[in-house]
Amino acid sequence: MCGRFSRKATLQAIVDAFEIEDVKGAIEPSYNIAPGQEVAVILKDESRKLGLLKWGLIPSWSKDPTIGNRMINARAETLAEKPSFKHPLRRKRCLIIADGFYEWQKSGNRKIPMYIFLKNQEPFAFAGLWDSWTSPEGKKVSTCTIITTEPNKFLNKIHNRMPVILPKEHFDLWLDRSVENEQQVLPLLQPYPEKEMEAYEVSQLVNSPKSNTPECIERVR
Repeated sequence: MCGRFSRKATLQAIVDAFEIEDVKGAIEPSYNIAPGQEVAVILKDESRKLGLLKWGLIPSWSKDPTIGNRMINARAETLAEKPSFKHPLRRKRCLIIADGFYEWQKSGNRKIPMYIFLKNQEPFAFAGLWDSWTSPEGKKVSTCTIITTEPNKFLNKIHNRMPVILPKEHFDLWLDRSVENEQQVLPLLQPYPEKEMEAYEVSQLVNSPKSNTPECIERVR
């Protein structure tokens, strides 16, 4: 599971790193992004576009929008089978921008918050799916989910799942809406190389989604 993450990079750094040509919405640094909040997402038509979607997927056919509270993650192993995910897998794939994420490591009776990031400390992209839902009153809501997979050996010491971080060379294929055969994109959903990742303990501040300051990502030991 991936239930919290950070996006501390500036908008300009994100635009440069991901070759964005169009930006919609006010995208500011955030240190403790929680489900239900807006996240920075890349979609692509002719070019890459950066915007904001609500985290927690509401399928277009759903009658109850609260389903999104339970749809913050999607397991890579069953994407093609689940009704909520199989259509977005074919036509509505996205990249969700982050530069670190949190997992809680069990130690006896304690749960220790750990901050996990890439050793190069650059922003990266989770593989995601998105969908649009329209309320009975006609209000349109666009939402997304983060895809998870089995952990690499490094993450396995912390948690039994990890978000799929896509290497840059896979961005174009993942975002290509003309590719509707899931067998072409499912092989991309692999654990990220463990040698490129790092982690350390952070404070209990991150336990509350109300906490959103640089102190959330500070090492405590």
